[in-house]
Amino acid sequence: MLNKEQVISKDMFAPAHIDPSKSEVIAKPSLNFWQDSWLRVRKNKGAVISLVAIVLLLILAFVGPLMTPYKFDYQNTDNHDLPPRVQGLENIHWLPFDGTLTNKAGISYNAYEIRHVKQYYWFGTDELGRDIFARTWKGTQVSLFIAFMAALVDMVIGVAYGAISGYVGGKVDSIMQRIMEIIIGIPNLIVVVLMILVLKPGIIPIIIAITLTSWTSMARVVRAQVLKYKNQEFVLAAKTLGASNGSIIFKHMIPNMFGIIIINTMFSIPNAIFFEAFLSFIGLGLQEPNASLGTLVNEGYKSMRAYPYQMITPSIMIALIMICFNLVADGLRDALDPKMRD
Repeated sequence: MLNKEQVISKDMFAPAHIDPSKSEVIAKPSLNFWQDSWLRVRKNKGAVISLVAIVLLLILAFVGPLMTPYKFDYQNTDNHDLPPRVQGLENIHWLPFDGTLTNKAGISYNAYEIRHVKQYYWFGTDELGRDIFARTWKGTQVSLFIAFMAALVDMVIGVAYGAISGYVGGKVDSIMQRIMEIIIGIPNLIVVVLMILVLKPGIIPIIIAITLTSWTSMARVVRAQVLKYKNQEFVLAAKTLGASNGSIIFKHMIPNMFGIIIINTMFSIPNAIFFEAFLSFIGLGLQEPNASLGTLVNEGYKSMRAYPYQMITPSIMIALIMICFNLVADGLRDALDPKMRD
């Protein structure tokens, strides 16, 4: 006869009750391509921080000139070459906002007190007494506008040219590729000089010069993708159903290339900003009194040793914009490109 310790309950090893109706329910919600890509971007801290910084820069580019009472082209020669001074921070001497300068003898002095200037210039003034704060944000606005317009035109031309070249193929593809190779062989600087000779120096010639030679990389990438897709099942099915070539290219192929197109467009924006700054720095960009980040660097370079703040501020802005856009582009490439996924 068994005692109580040796008695084993029949319910101890009985299987748990399972509801057959819930056995095939998917607990995790299904995600489409863009939702999954956004989750991957959010995991990249550098891309998220850079995206927030870009949004703040875009807001400040339009709001910044309104935050100061001085216009970006207003000149006051009595207040020329003043250092940065911020109200409430002028008494903190370890910050560069107290309005002090150092002469050649190494003696520090307050330029605002010596000249009896009561105004506050947050980023200082240039040699003509113009507010660098207003000019910096106005220059950021102009540089970003040129970069976004150039990237947009670059995307439209490059996508259309590469898609048509890859889909049609044959002699048409060969001729279009030879034309593109000729364009690639022409230096950008020569195109810019020709645009300035034909048109007046300004925003339009710079955008035209950038887009005339920068769309070729986008066209090559799109052509390679079209060559990969043109013999796949969904394209053959669209042909069988009687879809036109234009419909197949722009309604079936290009939507499958949105990830690659977005990545290349994001990489083209910092390149356009740097190229515009380079043109303005060598004197082929915007002319006075207009402002861009390149013109501000060019102006500050002339008096860099005596007044370094005039060059440091726009230089930091260019570096910050380029770094942020490159980090965002890297994050989008990791998220949208299937080959880059884990």
